[in-house]
Amino acid sequence: MATLLKVLRTTERIFLVTIFLLMVGLFTLGVVVREVAPQYSSDFSWIEEAVQMLNLFLVFCALGLALERKRHVGVTTFRDALSPGKRKAVFALIDLVGVLFSIYTTYLGIEMVQFVFASGQHSPTLNLPMAWIYLAPTVGFALLGLRYALSLFGVIDRFSTDNAQNAATPEKGAA
Repeated sequence: MATLLKVLRTTERIFLVTIFLLMVGLFTLGVVVREVAPQYSSDFSWIEEAVQMLNLFLVFCALGLALERKRHVGVTTFRDALSPGKRKAVFALIDLVGVLFSIYTTYLGIEMVQFVFASGQHSPTLNLPMAWIYLAPTVGFALLGLRYALSLFGVIDRFSTDNAQNAATPEKGAA
């Protein structure tokens, strides 16, 4: 299980970094073309739509990794006031609700992707099926649900209060 989790983390990081660098490169190219050769800027109008689509994948596919690394928004005042026994039950309830919500959202995403693929809608400048837009949250919530499930079953500890990297996220430089 630890090896599969390590492969998942590495794959996610490589995917996210690749998307981010691709976005930066494309956006830079678009700006350079507009400044250096404005007569060709209409030929590169697709860049903005491509960057917007890549941004959707960047945001949604980072949800699970952010949850595992404790980089999500959390209000801990109530949580920290609970006794250890009650805290454990609340944590399990939070993870269970997170799993159920993520499964439901993933299901809705799959339905939307299938519907939009069947409708034949395409983006105006990229001429890609618009279903790709709905695929980003579908994949993102599936990965988020996986992280909630791993936390629910004790494979990862996302509730510890230490600020240092825990054993579940051994990657260095991820402060």
